[in-house]
Amino acid sequence: MARDYQGRIFAGLLIIVIGTLFLLGNLGKVDVGDLISDYWPLILIVIGLWHIVVHNFRQVGTGLILIVIGSVFMLIKWGVLGVSFWEIFWPVLIIGVGLWILLKPRFKGYAGKIPEIKEDDLDAFVIFAGINRRLESKEFRGGKATALFGGIELDFYHAKLAGNQATVDLTAMFGGIDVRVPRNWKVVVDSHAILGGVEDKHRAESPDQIEATLFIKATAILGGIEIKN
Repeated sequence: MARDYQGRIFAGLLIIVIGTLFLLGNLGKVDVGDLISDYWPLILIVIGLWHIVVHNFRQVGTGLILIVIGSVFMLIKWGVLGVSFWEIFWPVLIIGVGLWILLKPRFKGYAGKIPEIKEDDLDAFVIFAGINRRLESKEFRGGKATALFGGIELDFYHAKLAGNQATVDLTAMFGGIDVRVPRNWKVVVDSHAILGGVEDKHRAESPDQIEATLFIKATAILGGIEIKN
């Protein structure tokens, strides 16, 4: 509730600032176009600071990355670094994505123990290609799947989880991953997206009919991951 309240404060203040800028622009007091063009990196810095404060300085990875990227671009705009925007944009973006993957929290908000990933049960990687993988192991222990400029389809309908629990780590970069999970499984998703999306469309049976739990770490970067029945 506190985080939601802080989020509403931030959103409200941001809208007020934007409205005030447009009002001053219409009154001829400022040039909104020039202002945004010159100072847009400050938006990243403000969002990064807000993210750190809202999470009580416990989850600083995403916030620090936004602050660093915003600061670098601000220094470019001021001419301090002596390089052009496009010379540094993609390298900084790639570095930021790497840092974000390293620093992101694992299954935030889930208090239970997460089963370890066993790559020998699922170890899929595609680049500029696509695969369909039907999992039929009766003792599935987890694994990893990465789609880079490609697509992966995973079907768990004929699989059984070892100890009724397993973890899979999914990463889609400029690609997509579709996962089909039985209705009698519970799905716990820890999703992170950068200019992409993770959709959990899976609908489970009632709690007394749940037979297993699948933990999914989903990272989508300019790509998409969909979990469904």
